[in-house]
Amino acid sequence: MKIEKTSAENQLKVYRPKKALYIKKEYAGLDMEKFTEDETGSFYNYLSEGCRLCQEGAKMVLFVTGLCPKSCFYCPLSDERRGKDLVFANERSIKSDEDLLKEAELMNALGTGITGGEPLLKTERVLHYIRTLKASFGKEHHIHLYTSLAPDRQTLEKLADAGLDEIRLHPPQDCWKDLKNSQYADALQNAKKLGIEAGIEIPALEGAEKIAAFAEEMGVFLNLNELEFSDNNSKALLKNGFCLESDTSNAAAGSCKSAGIAFTVCRKAHFCSSTYKDAVQLRKRLQRIAKNTAREFDEITEDGTLVYGVIEGGDQELAEKTLQNIEIPAELFEIKDGKIEIAWWVLEELKENIKEELESSGSRLNIIERYPFEDGMLVELIPL
Repeated sequence: MKIEKTSAENQLKVYRPKKALYIKKEYAGLDMEKFTEDETGSFYNYLSEGCRLCQEGAKMVLFVTGLCPKSCFYCPLSDERRGKDLVFANERSIKSDEDLLKEAELMNALGTGITGGEPLLKTERVLHYIRTLKASFGKEHHIHLYTSLAPDRQTLEKLADAGLDEIRLHPPQDCWKDLKNSQYADALQNAKKLGIEAGIEIPALEGAEKIAAFAEEMGVFLNLNELEFSDNNSKALLKNGFCLESDTSNAAAGSCKSAGIAFTVCRKAHFCSSTYKDAVQLRKRLQRIAKNTAREFDEITEDGTLVYGVIEGGDQELAEKTLQNIEIPAELFEIKDGKIEIAWWVLEELKENIKEELESSGSRLNIIERYPFEDGMLVELIPL
C-alpha cells in the first residue's frame, strides 16, 4: 500500500536547482574549486564540527529559553515559544535533567546545539546543561552555542570551563557597519584564546559580505543561513521588501545571491539553504530518533516518520478478543488506553474480515504517519 504524503511533507523532498552553479556564473572571482555543494543548494568551503554533526542529523537541539532582548525582523520563533521562559530538547518539553538525557539517548545524539530566544539570558541554566551533557556522554559530546549577545571574558571563561566547544555570535544587522570596534570583536578574540571554536552566524542578507570580510580578518568561520519566510516573520519580511523565491519554497528571493557575494571574501564559510535544513538535517535527525524508538510493528519511512495502524474508540475489549481469535502475534500490536496500535499491513489485510464487526461497536480503523517523538506531529491519517 502506498501512503501519500501531505503537501507539507512533500516539500521536504523538493530540491531546488543547484544554485551554486548560478553563483559560478555570477561571481567569476570566486574560486569554486574549493567548494563543496549539494543538490539542495547548500555550499561550503569550511564546516565547523558543529555543522558537520548537524549534517549527520546527530545534534540535539536544546532550546533553553524563548526570552530575548533583541527584535530582529526576520526572527522565525513561534508564538508558543517567543517571549516565554520554556525549555525544549528537540520537540520534547524539558522539566528535569532526566527528560533532557532521555531525549539525547533516544536519538543517540553525538552533540547538542544550544539556542533560543537568547540563551545567555539564562547563563547558569546553560552552564548546568553543558556540564550535565558532558558528564553523561563524555567530553566528546560536542556542544555549540548560538547567541546574539557579545559575552564578556568572564562569561566566556565560565562557558569554556563547563566544556563549551563552539560559539556562534549573531550580531544584529544594525551593528554590521562597524564590527571591528564592537564588543563582538572582543568576544571572538577571547573565545579563541580560551580554546572555543568561534564563528559568526547570520541570515544571508544584502551586505553580508561586510560580515564575511570581518570574519576573514578575525580568523573565524562564517555561517550564512538562507532567509526564510515563516508564520511569524512573513509580515515583517514583506514590509522590508522581501518576497518568496518560488511557490515551492519558503526561501526569500535574493538570499542565496547575497551569500554568493559574501563567499568571495571569506575562506571559512558555509551557506545553509532552506531546503537543506528540511530535506537533509531534519530528515536525518528524525531517522536517528525513529531507529531508536520504533516498535517491532512500526514502519520507518525514508523521511524518518513512523507508520502504523490504529483501532480506536468503540468496544476495545471486543477489538482485543478479535485480534486474539485470529491469532495476531503479540509483537505486532500494542494495547493502549482507548485504542490499539497495530502493524499497518496487518490492519490493511484484516480490514475486510473485522471492519464490519468492529465498526458496529463504534471502533474506527485508521493508518497514521507521525513524527517519531513522544506525541509526535501527525503527518497523515488514512481511514480504512
